[in-house]
Amino acid sequence: MLKKGDIALVILLVVAVIAGLAGIRFYRGGMKGDRIAVIKQENKVIREINLDEVQEAERLSLTGDYNNIILIEKGRIRFEESDCPDLVCVHTGWLDKTGSFAACLPNKSLIMIKGEGEEVDGATY
Repeated sequence: MLKKGDIALVILLVVAVIAGLAGIRFYRGGMKGDRIAVIKQENKVIREINLDEVQEAERLSLTGDYNNIILIEKGRIRFEESDCPDLVCVHTGWLDKTGSFAACLPNKSLIMIKGEGEEVDGATY
């Protein structure tokens, strides 16, 4: 038979699980709608790609002071290779969430992910 303390513990666990699931749903809220990857070089838009509509992997080469190879897959994008000196762009890894970005400063190139209907608010970083 359950005691008062056991019932309280079960209720507390149920509330914690529900709160955890709600937190995960809130965190993934930025993934609703279309995620558009914008690729820029020297502040000019080179290409915009709807990541949710990508059917097969693709590589895009950017040339400039240095060379970048961008890998595009369904739902994600990254700098795969670069011959820039610091390789921060490559080490940034995969981008798959609205608002995330990676930049290769030596080559003046940028990848950022925009979401459908996004607005700037107090939680934007």
